[in-house]
Amino acid sequence: MKTQKLFLDSEQEDDLTIGLVRLTKHLADYELFYHINVANNSSFSRINDLVKSAVYNDYYHSRFEAHHEATQRSFQFIANPSYKRINKKEVIELFSEEEHVNFLLPNHKEVDYLIKSSDDSANFSLILQPENLLFPIQKFLLSSNEELFQLIQYYE
Repeated sequence: MKTQKLFLDSEQEDDLTIGLVRLTKHLADYELFYHINVANNSSFSRINDLVKSAVYNDYYHSRFEAHHEATQRSFQFIANPSYKRINKKEVIELFSEEEHVNFLLPNHKEVDYLIKSSDDSANFSLILQPENLLFPIQKFLLSSNEELFQLIQYYE
């Protein structure tokens, strides 16, 4: 009997287009999503946090999800800055690179949320923006070899 060998090629994964959301003013999560839900007649609700592990800490980023009935797509908002940090072990280095707040996109600290669509399309125009609360959504391409890409894929 012949044996077949199957190889999984992780290099063939496509890139992922996400949306970058910047708030015009500081709002609590519940307040922002109340306004988004009213504008879109949707029901964004909190789901399990995205946890990013580092050497000394685990960082928790809030996530919100809603289903768009007309297109059968789900949209997910992921907070760029972490809201909670749990210390895993004591820092023994004088200059540790870990901070109190972790950013999923450290080069874009001004970004408040990332948006991801369930079908990996970049059509974020389906989400009506509440008046004067959000700047226009900017598209951002994540390469399949980036850590954030792998983290988002893990939480799907």
